[in-house]
Amino acid sequence: MSDDILKEENDENSVGTDENVVDLTAVEDLSAEVESDDNASEPSLEEQLVETKDRLLRSMAEIENIRKRAQREKEEMAQYAVTNFARDLLSVADNLNRAVGSLSISEQKEAPSLLEGVEITEKELLKVLEKHKIKKIEALDQPFDPNFHQAMVEIPSGDKEPGTVIQEMQIGYTIAGRLLRPALVGVAKKA
Repeated sequence: MSDDILKEENDENSVGTDENVVDLTAVEDLSAEVESDDNASEPSLEEQLVETKDRLLRSMAEIENIRKRAQREKEEMAQYAVTNFARDLLSVADNLNRAVGSLSISEQKEAPSLLEGVEITEKELLKVLEKHKIKKIEALDQPFDPNFHQAMVEIPSGDKEPGTVIQEMQIGYTIAGRLLRPALVGVAKKA
């Protein structure tokens, strides 16, 4: 009798002929799996909204970063665009400095107006350079800094600390805090 009950249950869950028997329980299970897969692969509208908002915020942040970077590059370009021109002008400043320094005391007394004219021209040139953020590097009696100084010689010195700049052969300059030309210096070493 138990075989008859099992056969009846199988007959209720099966449709078709003996050759072509379809198990309805298996079909329902398979249908439920397909529906759950479809639900898992398609995010809900809320999830889609959250994802879209996230992408929008990230895109807006990226655009803001690009704008700021472009502005910063524009400012730097304007600030450092005159670098090559400024380097060329430094030789003029050096020559004016040498002209003043080359005159002996007797020559200074003989042509005071010439000396005064050269000094005024040198001061005016330095004022214009400073107006455009080009400044002298103060090197004498400062500790040697390889970022701003180029050591040409080491000079034995008993009264100066080793590593101190004690001679300046050529004045160095910066433009807006960035090195334009290093100062050529002599550095003290132990005697």
